[in-house]
Amino acid sequence: MSYAPVPRLPAFALGTLGCMFLCGCGSGGATSFHVSGTVTFDGKPVPAGRVDFFPDFSQKNDGPQGFALIKGGRFDTRDGGQGHGGGHLVIRIDGFDGQSDNPAFFGKPIFKPYEIKRDMPKADSEENFDVPASAAKGLVVPANLPKS
Repeated sequence: MSYAPVPRLPAFALGTLGCMFLCGCGSGGATSFHVSGTVTFDGKPVPAGRVDFFPDFSQKNDGPQGFALIKGGRFDTRDGGQGHGGGHLVIRIDGFDGQSDNPAFFGKPIFKPYEIKRDMPKADSEENFDVPASAAKGLVVPANLPKS
């Protein structure tokens, strides 16, 4: 018995096809909206961190997730981030002191991850978030972060 050889796709081609299938590439994907603004902690700008915009499944929102990096108290999804889908979102804010020798790290946390729920517009917008001082209550800060 002889078998005909089965054509094989290179691994990167399979990965690309998988991404297109799972993520939906091109103009048919979900619309996302950009957001920029400020993040303060106890009234002071958060030096470094991240803001994540998760769809609130409890409110039947299944739109795309977005994120933005915090730099000097400001964030913008257009600056190395990704827009959100709008509607009811769970917004998670992680804040750090910005003191690190390694640019891959934000430094030490200055408060516990803080979450709020907000109905965001289905349009580009500016939003400001103030994390209360109580978010630092019970925070355990690691003594040493890795240097590499």
